[in-house]
Amino acid sequence: MRILLVEDDVVLRDMMLRSLGDAGHRIDVATNVEDADHLWRVQPFDAVLLDLNLPASGSATSGLASGLAALRQARGRGDRTPVLVLTARDRTEERIAGLDAGADDYLGKPFDLAEVEARLRALVRRAQGTEDIVTLGKLKLDRKARRFSDGAGPLDLPAREFEVLWELMSPPGRAVSKRTLSDKLSGFDEALGDNALEAFISRLRKKLAGTGASIRTLRGIGYLLEAEPEAEPND
Repeated sequence: MRILLVEDDVVLRDMMLRSLGDAGHRIDVATNVEDADHLWRVQPFDAVLLDLNLPASGSATSGLASGLAALRQARGRGDRTPVLVLTARDRTEERIAGLDAGADDYLGKPFDLAEVEARLRALVRRAQGTEDIVTLGKLKLDRKARRFSDGAGPLDLPAREFEVLWELMSPPGRAVSKRTLSDKLSGFDEALGDNALEAFISRLRKKLAGTGASIRTLRGIGYLLEAEPEAEPND
């Protein structure tokens, strides 16, 4: 997943970066409310981890006063990205305010990092309408274990090829634009060109041979993961 982490506490932020990075997620970080609002507007994310008690930047001009205000703005412009609020504000009325502003879930500090990851997976599954196990032909994605297999065993994929196939498999049969795949694979300050993306797709096509699943190019649109037609029986 690509996650926006909005947290100004240095120690907690570094712990979460290590934990989420080790789990294979790509993380963009904001430490104040203006940077959070900007990143949220310009980059699509699978989920947002949002601290409510945020400082403003030194040159603040947005008028945003807290993570809660950034959340309200996002929901006001129609952004439905799943949001897990992480905050020391654990009084009931503050939890209600966060949920009413559009948060999908709420965890008070201190919290267990494993629980954060579990709740993130649940939120994204719910938002995407997908199950833990997704299959196409012999190809299987176990979201909980973060593993692909092909009937003979696990598919050994480098991190970026894994992320491309994950996006195409979420769910299969859905057209995915080149821009979406590039955004998933690129760091915020790093652009991934069409040639590099096509190289990932080419390598994946070879690794999917024999799985009953293949990647089709949709000219001017992007790519589609679909089941290969079954061979006609011989007479």
